Amino acid sequence: MADILEYCKGLKQVTFKAGAVMLPEGERLGKLLVLIDGQAEVVRERTQVTHIDEPGSIFGEMAVLLDMPHSATVKALSAVTAYEIPDALTFLDTRPEFSLHIATMLARRLYYTTSYLVDLQQQAAGKRQDLDLVDQILATLVDPSDVKKRKKA
Repeated sequence: MADILEYCKGLKQVTFKAGAVMLPEGERLGKLLVLIDGQAEVVRERTQVTHIDEPGSIFGEMAVLLDMPHSATVKALSAVTAYEIPDALTFLDTRPEFSLHIATMLARRLYYTTSYLVDLQQQAAGKRQDLDLVDQILATLVDPSDVKKRKKA
C-alpha cells in the first residue's frame, strides 16, 4: 500500500491528535484520507471494526464511491498524519492509477468477506435456521438482482 503514497505527493497533509475523529459516521464529506503515519481505528455503531497503522491505507472510499454518508467513524488512536483529498470524485476521475488501486483494494476486501461468509455457512450447515440470512447475503454478492426477487416473494 505504500506505493499509493507516491501518487499523493504534493497533496495537502493534515494532522489529527490522538482521539480526534478523522471521518464521522453518518456524514457525507466527499473526501478521502490516505494514512502517512500513525494509528487509527474504524468504529461502526460503537464496535471497532479494525485497527489500521499501515501507511497508504485509504479512508472514506466507500462513502465517496457510493455517494452515501460514511458508514463508520475513523478515529485517530495516536497522532496521525494523512494526505487529504477534498474533492475525491474529481481526483479519482483524473487519476486512473489511483482509482485502480482502490478497485483492487475493494475487490480484495470483497474476496475475503465472501470467503468468510462461505466459511460461516459451511460451519453452520444444518445447525440453525436463522443463518438463512448468510445465504441471502451470499446470493446478493453473486447476483444483486436476487434482492429484488426475494423482496417480491
